[in-house]
Amino acid sequence: MKSVAIVSKPSKPELASILPELLAWFGKRGYKLYLDEQTAQYIDGGEVVVRKNMGSKHPDFVLVLGGDGTLLSAARAVGHDDVPIMAVNLGSLGFLTEVPLNEMYATLEAVDAGTCPTEQRAVLDCTLFRGTDVVAHHFALNDVVVTKSAIARLVDFDLLIDGAFAFNYKADGVIIATPTGSTAYSLAAGGPVLMPSVQSFVVTPVCPHSLTHRPLVVTDKAQIELRIETGAEEAFLSIDGQVGVPVQQGDRVLCHRAEHSVKLLRVRRTFFDALRNKLKWGQR
Repeated sequence: MKSVAIVSKPSKPELASILPELLAWFGKRGYKLYLDEQTAQYIDGGEVVVRKNMGSKHPDFVLVLGGDGTLLSAARAVGHDDVPIMAVNLGSLGFLTEVPLNEMYATLEAVDAGTCPTEQRAVLDCTLFRGTDVVAHHFALNDVVVTKSAIARLVDFDLLIDGAFAFNYKADGVIIATPTGSTAYSLAAGGPVLMPSVQSFVVTPVCPHSLTHRPLVVTDKAQIELRIETGAEEAFLSIDGQVGVPVQQGDRVLCHRAEHSVKLLRVRRTFFDALRNKLKWGQR
């Protein structure tokens, strides 16, 4: 039996009108339905599954109804299981959730027929060490960010690439972004836009004390290490802007490309179409 998991953005009342027709569409085509708790608030008709356990059900694909944040959450939940994700934009900017609501069924028809193109997106494997102890281990589709706490003090970061010292940052924070995340916080902090197919990561300082500290693009085969000197203050490690972990004096953050990728089901538009549309770049 074919199956689909539906993941929805919380507090989107329009889902109450979208979901009945959507579930009927899947029902006519013989799909088994898995609904996350947010979706189940609006409709019955499928097995309710906690989002983090969706991958264990091995659906044929995940349908995300929401914005980029909802997609990032779904990607962390099913990325290990090689489950494709189709994202319908019910958010605002929606750089990743590129399928507009009025094209949802046409795109679903292509997915059902096996003709919808897919893209493999690199994932960051991030580990926070305190001495020799592993404090946290997470995966990020967009970015890993270490920032200062609410106290308005700079944080010292030593950056090492493959174990070799690169330089020291004094900054509000440092962003390590995938090509997918290069259009998110890193871009706002002055980082470059990377095509999704580029096999690189970008390290972008946030408000560095030195004007000579610029974003650095490194190969995705590199191990990126941040050694953090916070003094008596506390800093924070965030994963895709959704998971937060306190960071202390002397902690180390190690990032490298994860063994798995995230598979996105895409509409037939180019990356540059998305840039022009979402970032309001000029037209010909």
